[in-house]
Amino acid sequence: MKVSVMGKRDVETTKKKPTEPRIKRFFKDFKNQWELQSMIIPGLVFMIIFSYIPMYGLLIAFKQYTALDTFSSAPWVGLENFRIILTDKFFWEAMINTVAISLMKLAIGFVAPIILAIMIYELHDGPVKRFMQTISYLPHFLSWIVLGGMLITWFSTTGLLNQTLIAAGILDKPQNYLLDAGKYWWIATLSDIWKEVGWGTILYLAVMSKIDPTYYEAAKIDGANRLKQIWHITIPSMKYIINLNLILAISGIFGSNFDQTLVLMNTQNQEKAEVLSTYVYRIGMTQGDFSYATAVGLGMSVVSLILLLGAHKVTKRLNEGQSVL
Repeated sequence: MKVSVMGKRDVETTKKKPTEPRIKRFFKDFKNQWELQSMIIPGLVFMIIFSYIPMYGLLIAFKQYTALDTFSSAPWVGLENFRIILTDKFFWEAMINTVAISLMKLAIGFVAPIILAIMIYELHDGPVKRFMQTISYLPHFLSWIVLGGMLITWFSTTGLLNQTLIAAGILDKPQNYLLDAGKYWWIATLSDIWKEVGWGTILYLAVMSKIDPTYYEAAKIDGANRLKQIWHITIPSMKYIINLNLILAISGIFGSNFDQTLVLMNTQNQEKAEVLSTYVYRIGMTQGDFSYATAVGLGMSVVSLILLLGAHKVTKRLNEGQSVL
């Protein structure tokens, strides 16, 4: 019996041992790097104040809250707001628009920065390469207020696009493309890609700059042409950053660009233009239904979290158990 008791104690002590050095190591590292560690304190304070404390307001998703109530005085309604969501046709229209536009952006916009980064990387260092990088980055630094005004002007009946198509004999009479709801998904997708494709190449170019040039030299000796070198050396070297960006892109499917939609949406294309973020804004801020808007936002956050975890699990399996997060 003594042997068995001692054996149990030994097992318990061996289970506790790994945690103790880890905790001690954490405080030791923190003490040795307190100057660097203290730099994250403002970020933590900001996140606690503006991200965690406001989470208390999620309670109103389960209440009938008005501007005259407090969070505690508003009457509980349970899941009533979520039941209304399931029967709201305007919510489902916004849901379909959000998913469709996001999937189009994911299908085209995710691949476009990779292709552009490889094209820029293959250019020889010089003014042409620097010019291409600068031109591709520039739209990112312009707000959607500026770009939206440009697009509204270009797509108007007297705009650049109509004049070009009529001069080329493709169109007989001009048309306002932003008033055509059937074309909005493509306008939203392509304009967003045009704005962000250059900025999306930064991480890929940074990774490619660390690739050992001897890999390409060995491939040339083996007779590999440029396309084979890109396929077998460049792209595999970017595997982890591609997977990371894919996880973030999938988790952001329900976060369609709020600013873009708010600028480009009008009464004629609203049926195809309104996404969940603008729907929540319209219901909450303009109609004053804070509880319903909070319920929609909470549902979006939960689904986004599920997509994030699912995408991470899939990429982890594809990377043979290695996590990219």
